[in-house]
Amino acid sequence: MTVNFQGVILGLAAFLCIGIWHPIVIKAEYYFGTKIWWAFLLVGVAGICGSLLVRNTYVSVFLGIFAFSALWGIHELFQQKKRVERGWFPRNPKRKK
Repeated sequence: MTVNFQGVILGLAAFLCIGIWHPIVIKAEYYFGTKIWWAFLLVGVAGICGSLLVRNTYVSVFLGIFAFSALWGIHELFQQKKRVERGWFPRNPKRKK
């Protein structure tokens, strides 16, 4: 019996990407608000381009997961704004509205 680790490795990569983007979204909304959404878009598009150009399958898949996590981060950034308005997360008192 052979053991296939590809699914486990890529699952771990997805888990790490989600884990990386979660605090980034929270901090980005806290310090910059939703006006930083374009940076998430640029990272996402760059990751997609990188994923298409890289020959190594693992790196390509990781870049794809990272890119689409960044794109999903745009949605989460606006959701985070709503969470702050509801009082679920702290508002940055130093940031201008």
